[in-house]
Amino acid sequence: MSEVLDCIVVGGGPGGLTAATYLARYRRSVRIFDTGCTRAGWIPKSRNCPGFPHGVGGEELLQRMREQASKFGVETIPDEVTALHVDGDGFRIRHGDKELRARHVILATGCEDVTPALDGIEKAVECGAVRMCPICDAFEAIDTTIAVHGPADKAASHARFLRTYSANVTLVPSTPEIEDATREQLVKDGIELTTVPASLVFDGERCVFDLDGAPRAFDVMYPMMGLISRSSLAVGAGATCDEDGALIVNARQMTSVDGLYAIGDVVSALNQISVATGHAAIAATDVHNRLAANFV
Repeated sequence: MSEVLDCIVVGGGPGGLTAATYLARYRRSVRIFDTGCTRAGWIPKSRNCPGFPHGVGGEELLQRMREQASKFGVETIPDEVTALHVDGDGFRIRHGDKELRARHVILATGCEDVTPALDGIEKAVECGAVRMCPICDAFEAIDTTIAVHGPADKAASHARFLRTYSANVTLVPSTPEIEDATREQLVKDGIELTTVPASLVFDGERCVFDLDGAPRAFDVMYPMMGLISRSSLAVGAGATCDEDGALIVNARQMTSVDGLYAIGDVVSALNQISVATGHAAIAATDVHNRLAANFV
């Protein structure tokens, strides 16, 4: 463990891979930890990713970005980082039974969608019967019948957003609690509110809820049940997060711990690939500028 890297990047999604590529092109020593677990991998085809007019699948995009990082000498470690500690003027991380030190760390650990219990959800996502991100792909759901499923008071804003794309948007609550103001706004917005479903199944083409004893199918279902922020490594090292567990950063993407950065979905921000890669460029450039000059 004698080597001290300029930076360790934790997380191999679009943000982490972009940060690692930038640092390698700044001629800094960098390693990226990539377990292959990223929300981007769920994307059947993204059509709002710049440069892909015909769309690009999440796995295809990740593979292209991995190849790009590798081309510039980024070494990938396919392990999970289990601990992060402040160590003098840098950091020490543990993976498996090994440790690694770095002067800076960029966390691109993302977040995890809370999904309903639904057999075959992977196939439902693949065929577009289940969609995870209205901002990403509501355009592909124009004029379909759309169900938004989740706690009513939190899911209502997503249902309202989707009214731009369809006149047939229904909020199917996962719990019975709802504020009167939310109920009134749904009526104003022309969004139907159902009872809590008895069950949810995927029939191979559409998602079907059991509502008041009768099956009701929707062309598209958006589960809006919340997110779990993967911020525990940073919090364990002393970083501050908000009430939802998202890490709080400054304009340079640095957390409350000096030298520890956070980018992408683990930060309280718009959860988009383009946002994550922008965060990555900002963080990687700040790391480079903080380090001693590496003149040739």
